[in-house]
Amino acid sequence: MEFPEGLKYSKEHEWVLVEDKVAIIGITEFAQHELGDVVYVELPEVGEKVVKGDPFGAVESVKAVSDVFAPVGGTVVEVNDTLPESPETINEDPYGDGWMIKVEMTDKDDLKDLMSAEEYAEYIEQQKEGDEEEEDEDNGDDEDEDEDKDK
Repeated sequence: MEFPEGLKYSKEHEWVLVEDKVAIIGITEFAQHELGDVVYVELPEVGEKVVKGDPFGAVESVKAVSDVFAPVGGTVVEVNDTLPESPETINEDPYGDGWMIKVEMTDKDDLKDLMSAEEYAEYIEQQKEGDEEEEDEDNGDDEDEDEDKDK
């Protein structure tokens, strides 16, 4: 899985590319992989304010609908108009043509809470390990129940 250097990443699986005061935002390859085939994208209007940590849109896939959270606060200055007609672009090119919005940031300090590519890769590994442990615990519980039935 790819996590390009030079981008910042959120725990909610958004990426940010900073160009001066403008943050280009999309969802990570990990997020689109977990979602599956994206079939619908909901984006804000140009001029809308987004608040760091709050949802600014949604991505619907064949598996689920997921909110997309603003990793930085500011004003939407551009939206990717091709996504409503071609939502699969997020699956095909999440870090390129699959970008979602551009936000003029109100506070560059918002970036301090985001992770580097290396930190995000470690975060994903921890998430995967946590999921595996939960599955192991679930399987363990079932075995205990089966043993109780045998008694």
